[in-house]
Amino acid sequence: MSDGAAIDRFLEMMAAERGAARNTLVAYRRDLEQAAELVPGRLTDADVAALRKLMAGYQSLAASSAARKLSALRQFFAFLLDEGDRADNPALDIARPTTRRPLPRILTHEHVGRLFGQAEDEAHGEAPPAAAVRMLLLLELLYGSGLRASELVSLPRRAIAGEREYLIVRGKGDKERLVPLSDRARGALDRWLPLLADGALWLFPSGKSHVSRVRLFQMLRDLAGRAGIDPAAVSPHVLRHAFATHLLEGGADLRALQLMLGHADIATTEIYTHVDSRRLVELVNRRHPLATMDVGPGSADVDVAAPSA
Repeated sequence: MSDGAAIDRFLEMMAAERGAARNTLVAYRRDLEQAAELVPGRLTDADVAALRKLMAGYQSLAASSAARKLSALRQFFAFLLDEGDRADNPALDIARPTTRRPLPRILTHEHVGRLFGQAEDEAHGEAPPAAAVRMLLLLELLYGSGLRASELVSLPRRAIAGEREYLIVRGKGDKERLVPLSDRARGALDRWLPLLADGALWLFPSGKSHVSRVRLFQMLRDLAGRAGIDPAAVSPHVLRHAFATHLLEGGADLRALQLMLGHADIATTEIYTHVDSRRLVELVNRRHPLATMDVGPGSADVDVAAPSA
């Protein structure tokens, strides 16, 4: 079997059985076809030494890119092993490149308040511009529900479920999840729905389709500028980070946050715990028994039991 045929079969399995997203499939195909060109002989016959030499050639790449290429190789050879085309997975003996997940940029509560203040002012009144009402709802869903930009702009009108208590969101890997709607978001939604044209398929229509991610990015940065915030500091993804960070600061459960964000792996969600470190220090200082215990010079005598023999 040729490398090309093996790669095609592997990607078909990833799409059908694991629901891999299109971008993931494209990246894996690119990585595996590149590997097939660089490895002497056929990639399907490569041994540990050949793969080590291949990965050594990726040293100039970012660690995250090299790690993705190794992940593609590991899964590819695992597939060949499962199919009986190989008796081993040589990629398992290759050390994973060390990566450090970048900490997300976050907005302060003050900045979020200024964004909402500006959006609410512009959508105020009995007959506000439709664009202003739409912007307020977009903001409510970005910060209030933590949606990805692509998930938000592509929401169909029928995504509203449970008497407007939830949104049915189709996320990465074409997987659906329920995202709770806050009272504020429902209020903004009630103002926006009457402004939608009859028969509109999308919650945020534009032309023959829906508002694009690029347009959402532009609208959000324009709003930030009008609110007196550096536009470069604001994006849909930054607001998603703010949603997660501020929920954790408020005591949200990490598992619940994982479900709301649509993360397949809780390790992805755990990156947000870095922002909680200062809150944990404050918690220990305020709530731990030692915080109120006087243990300095001149403190009251404390009876200490003699150690047993």
